[in-house]
Amino acid sequence: MAAAAHGYPVEVSQTMKPLTAANKLGIYLPATPQEFQHASITRDELEALRADPPEWLVSLRRTGPFPRDVVAHKLKISRSGLARAGVGDALDADEIAALLADPPEWLVRERATYVEVVAEKERVKAKQAER
Repeated sequence: MAAAAHGYPVEVSQTMKPLTAANKLGIYLPATPQEFQHASITRDELEALRADPPEWLVSLRRTGPFPRDVVAHKLKISRSGLARAGVGDALDADEIAALLADPPEWLVRERATYVEVVAEKERVKAKQAER
């Protein structure tokens, strides 16, 4: 908070970069409207977008394109797995559905690897809990 001339604190709203706001909303920044891409977003504005999303946000969340972390989650693989497979920056819902309907070899392999990694993390966590 900053001090006003009269000595009372003045509320200063924190802002975030558009990329940070997009990450918090789980959307792919280049697919957002230009006004969103070039504006500083306050926490209140972010909360307003979450509470009452405009049509463009609803559409992005439904059909994409989705950012890498969301694509990885939907495919049940890691972001590293996407990188190893050479998957581009973003995929939309139709592209993800096509991959899930007829999984290529790399996706089958990455899903198996992901399951192993998660199982190992759980094993280590359980072993640490025993101590």
